[in-house]
Amino acid sequence: MKFSKFGQKFTQPTGISQLMDDLGDALKSNQPVNMLGGGNPAKIDAVNELFLQTYRELGNDNDTGEANSTSIISMANYSNPQGDAAFIEALVSFFNRHYDWNLSAENIALTNGSQNAFFYLFNLFGGAFNVDDNQSVDKSILLPLTPEYIGYSDVHVEGQHFAAVLPHIDEVTHDGEDGFFKYRVDFEALENLPALKEGRIGAICCSRPTNPTGNVLTDEEMARLAEIAKRYEIPLIIDNAYGMPFPNIIYSDAHLNWDHNTILCFSLSKIGLPGMRTGIIVADSEVIEAVSAMNAVVNLAPTRFGAAIATPLVEDDRIKQLSDDVIKPFYQQQAKTAVKLLKEALGDYPLVIHKPEGAIFLWLWFKDLPISTSELYETLKEKGTLIVPSEYFFPGVDISDYKHAHECIRMSIAADEDTLTKGITVIGEVVRGIYDEAK
Repeated sequence: MKFSKFGQKFTQPTGISQLMDDLGDALKSNQPVNMLGGGNPAKIDAVNELFLQTYRELGNDNDTGEANSTSIISMANYSNPQGDAAFIEALVSFFNRHYDWNLSAENIALTNGSQNAFFYLFNLFGGAFNVDDNQSVDKSILLPLTPEYIGYSDVHVEGQHFAAVLPHIDEVTHDGEDGFFKYRVDFEALENLPALKEGRIGAICCSRPTNPTGNVLTDEEMARLAEIAKRYEIPLIIDNAYGMPFPNIIYSDAHLNWDHNTILCFSLSKIGLPGMRTGIIVADSEVIEAVSAMNAVVNLAPTRFGAAIATPLVEDDRIKQLSDDVIKPFYQQQAKTAVKLLKEALGDYPLVIHKPEGAIFLWLWFKDLPISTSELYETLKEKGTLIVPSEYFFPGVDISDYKHAHECIRMSIAADEDTLTKGITVIGEVVRGIYDEAK
């Protein structure tokens, strides 16, 4: 059977498809697998209990105990293409209450997950643009700091449209200990990027905290990126899947800002509802109109189930309390535990860890690793431990001569302590063996 160019693009092997396939195979396996590779959030009892309570309340009126017909009717009908109106109104009130952004319902649209949102946004602002009737220009999405999220790489309908800037790498301490580093934006390289100067950038995008590294761009870095975006009359897209205000997995001092040149993307996945596939876009009304039109074509309308669960939690701020008091502290402790286990497992071997500042991963750098981390991935997979190799996280960069891009792995810290311990033990044994054999 022959597919179109569109079909061929989306059926060829990709990093994200390999990751999801391997995760699915691991879940079906009869053998135990140390799941340190995916982006699934942790199973936190307090989180699950609140969602279960809210779910039960959808079916019953709290005052009478009878069926809650409003909730049932809501989920039994399509929303409009912009998304569930009650949830959007709750979000408008929430953001205005906490950030004083002066939003209206025209500034928010829902999508079927944030991956769906980035498919829309990257195709809206990356690709062929008509300059006039006889000329077009190809514009890219500028990633000001790589490595970046694996799921961005292949969302363009045709080709890949990315320009990216490699980071400054600074050695830092963490909790008074050495053995850590931090990525920072190389603004000199960014501002001298030919594509930016020549008008071939359609938008700037960054995740905060960054998936895969847990890096949190500073407020100063974010302000400078916002200024550059305004100067070149392009939007700044910020992926807040792990950020403020929910799930708020950020440990550094950071603030969230929005204006009409900024597009903020949120998700219900990392608060513990990944199966609900509910993404949130906050943007200028022109962007929201475009996203709503794309929703109508691609999905008819976004799913309403996640919105129904989340609406009461947003209305009374329980979603923020849950994020601040339960989810963030949980992952902060997970990071401390994982760092301790890694240092014990690798000892004096050349491991450097990106400073844990947020998200649900650790980014591990094995300096001068004798093999690529793609090869390391295959070895670890054979031994029942899943991680993600670094080569997939550099869209827009030719990494053939960039050694660092072949020496890192992303490791999830969302697993329970037993799985973390077993998985890190395997990583330590395999990596030590690789270094020892190369001596």
